[in-house]
Amino acid sequence: MTDTGRSEELENLMELYGDEIKRFCTLQLRDPFQAEDAAQDTFVKAWKALDTFRNESSQKTWLMHIAVNTCRDYQRTGWFRHMDRRIVPEELPEQSREDEVPDGEVTEAIRSLPSKLRTMILLRYYEGLSLKETAAAAGISLATAKRQISKANQLLHERLEGWYTDE
Repeated sequence: MTDTGRSEELENLMELYGDEIKRFCTLQLRDPFQAEDAAQDTFVKAWKALDTFRNESSQKTWLMHIAVNTCRDYQRTGWFRHMDRRIVPEELPEQSREDEVPDGEVTEAIRSLPSKLRTMILLRYYEGLSLKETAAAAGISLATAKRQISKANQLLHERLEGWYTDE
């Protein structure tokens, strides 16, 4: 693929998935500035690897896999461990569909999960990936993905108990 063709393909990917990648990175890293950098790094890595994309998964799954690994790289740095990563919901990038929960309680509960579990919840439920795509994007086995999602759901249920009542 020529540089022009790769650039056009990258522009298309950014148009289609840019907001989702940025929001995912923001929720993962809990810092809007680092999330912006991570989203840009995700697309730079994707541009470099466009020739190696084999269409074994969807483009979204492939990009999410790159974003997951990019966020993990950011989280491993000494700088990241010493940052104040508390963000308020107003600092999050706009979501493509309207939030079903107006008060941010669920978002806070998800953000309080351990990183691995938060990744799984964001990929599976927020990004709408199938279980198989979620496992692929996270770079883990299907069985591990099922266990982590189950554990995350259990923790969320405990943290949100009593928050919502069906009358």
